[in-house]
Amino acid sequence: TLSEKCVKEKLSLIHGFLQADVQNQLSELEAKLRCKELSEERYLAKVKALLHQELSAENGDAAPPVRAPNGCSKNGAYGSDEDSERAGADGEEDSAMEMEEAASRGANEGVLVNAPSPLSLVQLEEPEMLTDERLSIFDANEDGFESYEDLPQHKVTSFSVYDKRGHLCPFDTGLIERNIELYFSGAVKPIYDDNPCLDGGVRAKKLGPINAWWITGFDGGEKALIGFTTAFADYILMEPSEEYAPIFALMQEKIYMSKIVVEFLQNNRDVSYEDLLNKIETTVPPAGLNFNRFTEDSLLRHAQFVVEQVESYDEAGDSDEPPVLITPCMRDLIKLAGVTLGKRRAVRRQAIRHPTKIDKDKGPTKATTTKLVYLIFDTFFSEQIEKDEREDDKENAMKRRRCGVCEVPGGSACPFNMVKFGGSGRSKQACLQRRCPNLAVREADEDEEVDDNIPEMPSPKKMLQGRKKKQNKSRISWVGEPIKSDGKKDYYQRVCIDSETLEVGDCVSVSPDDPTKPLYLARVTAMWEDSSGQMFHAHWFCPGSDTVLGATSDPLELFLVDECEDMQLSYIHGKVKVIYKAPSENWSMEGGLDMEIKMVEDDGRTYFYQMWYDQEYARFESPPKTQPTEDNKYKFCMSCTRLDEVRHKEIPKVAEPLEEGDGKMFYAMATKNGVQYRVGDGVYLLPDAFSFSMKPASPAKRPKKEAVDEELHPEHYRKYSEYIKGSNLDAPDPYRVGRIKEIFCNIRSNGKPNEADIKLRIYKFYRPENTHKSMKASYHADINLLYWSDEETTVDFRAVQGRCTVVYGEDLTESIQDYSAGGLDRFYFLEAYNAKTKSFEDPPNHARSSGTKGKGKGKGKGNEQEPAELKLPKLRTLDVFSGCGGLSEGFHQAGVSETLWAIEMWEPAAQAFRLNNPGTTVFTEDCNVLLKLVMSGEKTNSLGQKLPQKGDVEMLCGGPPCQGFSGMNRFNSRTYSKFKNSLVVSFLSYCDYYRPRFFLLENVRNFVSFKRSMVLKLTLRCLVRMGYQCTFGVLQAGQYGVAQTRRRAIVLAAAPGEKLPMFPEPLHVFAPRACQLSVVVDDKKFVSNITRTYSGPFRTITVRDTMSDLPEVRNGASALEISYNGEPQSWFQRQIRGSQYQPILRDHICKDMSALVAARMRHIPLAPGSDWRDLPNIEVRLSDGTTTRKLRYTHHEKKNGRSSSGALRGVCSCAEGKPCDPADRQFNTLIPWCLPHTGNRHNHWAGLYGRLEWDGFFSTTVTNPEPMGKQGRVLHPEQHRVVSVRECARSQGFPDTYRLFGNILDKHRQVGNAVPPPLAKAIGLEIKSCMLAKLREDTAAKDKTTGQSKVGMERFSPLGGLRGGPR
Repeated sequence: TLSEKCVKEKLSLIHGFLQADVQNQLSELEAKLRCKELSEERYLAKVKALLHQELSAENGDAAPPVRAPNGCSKNGAYGSDEDSERAGADGEEDSAMEMEEAASRGANEGVLVNAPSPLSLVQLEEPEMLTDERLSIFDANEDGFESYEDLPQHKVTSFSVYDKRGHLCPFDTGLIERNIELYFSGAVKPIYDDNPCLDGGVRAKKLGPINAWWITGFDGGEKALIGFTTAFADYILMEPSEEYAPIFALMQEKIYMSKIVVEFLQNNRDVSYEDLLNKIETTVPPAGLNFNRFTEDSLLRHAQFVVEQVESYDEAGDSDEPPVLITPCMRDLIKLAGVTLGKRRAVRRQAIRHPTKIDKDKGPTKATTTKLVYLIFDTFFSEQIEKDEREDDKENAMKRRRCGVCEVPGGSACPFNMVKFGGSGRSKQACLQRRCPNLAVREADEDEEVDDNIPEMPSPKKMLQGRKKKQNKSRISWVGEPIKSDGKKDYYQRVCIDSETLEVGDCVSVSPDDPTKPLYLARVTAMWEDSSGQMFHAHWFCPGSDTVLGATSDPLELFLVDECEDMQLSYIHGKVKVIYKAPSENWSMEGGLDMEIKMVEDDGRTYFYQMWYDQEYARFESPPKTQPTEDNKYKFCMSCTRLDEVRHKEIPKVAEPLEEGDGKMFYAMATKNGVQYRVGDGVYLLPDAFSFSMKPASPAKRPKKEAVDEELHPEHYRKYSEYIKGSNLDAPDPYRVGRIKEIFCNIRSNGKPNEADIKLRIYKFYRPENTHKSMKASYHADINLLYWSDEETTVDFRAVQGRCTVVYGEDLTESIQDYSAGGLDRFYFLEAYNAKTKSFEDPPNHARSSGTKGKGKGKGKGNEQEPAELKLPKLRTLDVFSGCGGLSEGFHQAGVSETLWAIEMWEPAAQAFRLNNPGTTVFTEDCNVLLKLVMSGEKTNSLGQKLPQKGDVEMLCGGPPCQGFSGMNRFNSRTYSKFKNSLVVSFLSYCDYYRPRFFLLENVRNFVSFKRSMVLKLTLRCLVRMGYQCTFGVLQAGQYGVAQTRRRAIVLAAAPGEKLPMFPEPLHVFAPRACQLSVVVDDKKFVSNITRTYSGPFRTITVRDTMSDLPEVRNGASALEISYNGEPQSWFQRQIRGSQYQPILRDHICKDMSALVAARMRHIPLAPGSDWRDLPNIEVRLSDGTTTRKLRYTHHEKKNGRSSSGALRGVCSCAEGKPCDPADRQFNTLIPWCLPHTGNRHNHWAGLYGRLEWDGFFSTTVTNPEPMGKQGRVLHPEQHRVVSVRECARSQGFPDTYRLFGNILDKHRQVGNAVPPPLAKAIGLEIKSCMLAKLREDTAAKDKTTGQSKVGMERFSPLGGLRGGPR
């Protein structure tokens, strides 16, 4: 019966404390009860009496009858499910026997454990200690038995923990989990007593065994609380006894460490590993712990433990909280330290108790949205998401979700079916899709990697007119006479199909060859009859679903495209209505109004369009204004016209013939892609177009590898790959530059020149690196310096990549600096180079005069031709999420904008913005709050700052943080609602409300891939619906003049009536593997308009260019201002220091690394590509006086075998394929133990503790340089320290005069989060050229002048080189 079971359980709890004869008596009573000799009441009474007598006798005083607390519970509610192993007859017997032995031994060997203190109190055992009135827990009433819901809680001070033999033991090393019984003794105090001294405590011995231990107190208080659960009660630990203190201190470090980690990540889910390190290293340990600072070493040492606490915390948390375990920071820690996940659930009894709820830092508020943005995000996509979720459920039901790595026994209900681990939270039974922590982490990781190499899908031509359709003549009859005949074709104006009359210009639906596909839609631009039958010309519309918008598009919205073809009329299915929705006259003031989201009524035959769409570049633009002339009305097709124009423009042509001679015809000019080339012009050619008679010194090949002493460098074998991150060995050469001497075509046998094959005779220019001085010369020279040479060569005109301007420096009327800064594609020379004599000479006369000869008149200064009134006013700009101002700085340098307002919530960055832009109003508050104020008609915020009003903002730019929903899988309802409230949505609402002329959204490269590109599509969808022309692309900052790889996604938009900017062409060559910039959306590959993929005008910028002039500083350098101690060495340094002489160098400060890290940095060699794998395995004396240990190799490494001398290479049992053994961990070694431990699965941790290479580039500048961080290549090329704030700022292209604000980590974060100003400047110049083009068109329209001025202008783009317009 139930009550019998209860009693048995309670008895089994105290069996171990009773003498053998009493145990026998109890067994007899039990037997009598079984065979019904005793009634239940009698049995209970006898048991109580027996126990009472036994316990009081043993302690020499009467005690009230003990009550086993806790109802019918097994050993404490907080062991895990598997606690039931206690039951089962044999188990019970054994443990009773062991306990008995232990009890008798414990009594004799008590000295070992807790030598009687001077107070010499009697030590009570647990059941009876609990009845002490000082703990006022039990009263003597009979029903005390059932009175506790939960175990009583007490505190225990002056405690020691020991095994049954009485040896002191730590309790966190897995002994309890392995069912080794641990006991503890100490003074037990009531739960409300906070005083850790012995007064008022009940002395107790042999409490236990400990069933579980736990940590609580994640509530921002100072201490983490540790507790034990025994069968009878919970105990919270206070102070250890003197002899137990050293053991306890070690445990406290890691326990406190997990407290820091959990609390930090709870409130800051998106921080990086480096931020966590910073938090740990700047936290002062609470008083009473015997160490003075936490280090990365201590974090890695305790990583397994910390991660287990996080898992535990997640399991105890709310179901709607996303787990802390899959934050980017935890994933990095798990990988770096090689943590085994899922271990905790495999073991028995350790738990985190009742994690106290924390008030989350108030993150961003609910997004403030305009009606339009809200409707798009809400109505359109709620359906989409539900559909996706149904599909996902189907998909997942197929796969049983388990990683196969966890040490988790199968069968039991899966805790990872909680919603926060991505489960549905629905099933209570053992779940099919067991989401284990390994899987959660792995998926979160995969979300961050984007596969660039997806095959291209050809854009489908609409109709394969392979087979002719049987013409059903009776359906189709012409109406009226032909309106035009041109011999082969009779053109008609009208036709009747199925008794419906169509005329030229109508829109129709067309049946596809495959009847399962939807109908195609087209405009009929001509109809005729010829030998093929009754025909029409179809100018296709593109349905929104075939654009990059995919499923997010409006089902009734069509887009104009340049695609058309001839079709048989019999394919026409019926007439449809396609309405052009032009932007309203008052468009810019209509933002934020309650607009009807529906554009047209859906009657099955009505559609609308507002944009033209470019399928290759995913550009949405205002429809072209091409109009038919009177004589081609009957067959005018806009698509044909535009395709013709493009073809026409692309075909190379010659003009202005000069004379004939030598079998050639010479010309003064040639054109290609809308650009004119004249004799005397400078041209770009690909590097293979010609070579120099000066053979280049072979590029510095890496010296052949020396044999390495494997005993000294045991990890060097991991460096078998030749590839070095951040190396420029495979960077292409910049363009060859030539000057046109002659333009000619060969004369064919019929006496006519072959104008299809145009040739150029050119003079070759040398760059400094092409001379015998090689690369060293280029480092000091200006980047646009050339040397004249009289070497000539002939090239195909087709090979020309663009036009540039090359002048003789002495001919300039302005300084070389002003000339170079005045536009793109500008070069100069001062000397000629003679390769035969390897000498530099004065250039010959024919080289000098060209610039002034009048052939290419004023080329260097195109601006002279500009009518003076073309002064561009600067755009009034609002920079949201501005950070310290990288984007605004670049735009200011381009001269395109003035930032009048900036919004930045993080105070240090906002302060930095103010320092550099004193005229800007900087709002340090939530952008949602500000938008709400403006939309409700407020003119100022609570601080009295003036808010920008509708019509004030002409350019809106910013980089909304996106951490919350990054990741490649589909949205589910949780991540979707997170996205709906994200800053991206707020940013789009700003755009909708203010309706600026230009809009720019900058983000990480993966922005275009988040959630299967859904985030990108929704962003573009919103812009298109607002009426914006828009496009997106990925740019590599390294191609615009910084020594850093940084790919960024950019979304550009322009208001109706403006020109949508192109993406800027690269200025510098850069390492090719960092320049994969295409984007795949729904299996379609999109590229931006950039054509300079293989080469560029200028050489790459290197680490040496960036920072070789900065004075040497040491680890931890903290002087905020020092002197430069020297001149700038390179072109980049001259630019970055600025023209005003600055004696003071600011922020050349670097993080102070711990003694161990400093020693590791000292031992990294200076050779390019050096990193942790080059560390020697030696003992080193550290600056704090301690000495490191050598790393011991203790296991056979299955994957990598043994070293050449036969030495082992494994540092943990997992190297042999077994589970990790915590006992294998090693600390305080020069080679960090965790790196060889987990190296095989992480590309050998290439780059950690890596040095930058003088001739290479920075990896993406991070917000906190950490040698073991995600981006570990942060050591100076020669000095033993991490890079300084100033070096990072230079790698981002910030001028040295740019001010940063706050402490060193604040400054690193400001720099690392910024958009590199040179990249922003390049984009700004493109926006500027669009504004100029529009201004010209407007002035031309006003003047109503003929095409004359247009041609004149086209030649002199304000930026030097010319661009073909949008294709």
